Amino acid sequence: MQVRVHGKMQKPLPELLKEYNLPVGIFPRDATNYEFNEETGKLTVYIPAVCEVGYKDSSVLRFSTMVTGYLEKGKLVDIEGIKTKVIVWVKVTCISSEKSKVCFTAGVKKSRSRDAYEVLRDGIGIDKF
Repeated sequence: MQVRVHGKMQKPLPELLKEYNLPVGIFPRDATNYEFNEETGKLTVYIPAVCEVGYKDSSVLRFSTMVTGYLEKGKLVDIEGIKTKVIVWVKVTCISSEKSKVCFTAGVKKSRSRDAYEVLRDGIGIDKF
C-alpha cells in the first residue's frame, strides 16, 4: 500500500528501514502503513492488531497497534509499542544495528544475529500487548 505524503509517494516501510541500515523484518509483514517525519526522524508505524512475531533465532517481539520511535542511521530509539521476552515481557526502548548484529535495549542490552530479522514475517494475533 502506497501512501501519498505531501504530494510524493511514500516508499514501503522495509525500504525505509534499509535506508537507515536496519533489518527489513523488524516489524510484522502487515505493518505497511506508517508516517515518517524526515526533519525530526519521528517514525510512527501502524499495526492492524496487537501481535507477536517469532524470529528464526527463537526470539519473540510483541507489538502494540502503534509503534513510535526516532530513526537514526543504524538505530531506532525512544521506542514505544514493542516488548520482548526476557523472562518477563519488557519494553524495548532502542533497536540498533551493528554489522551482523541487531541490539535490543530492553532494560538490558541484548545482541541478536541480524540475519534473523532480515525476513518479513507474519504476526500472530494475541489478546493483549
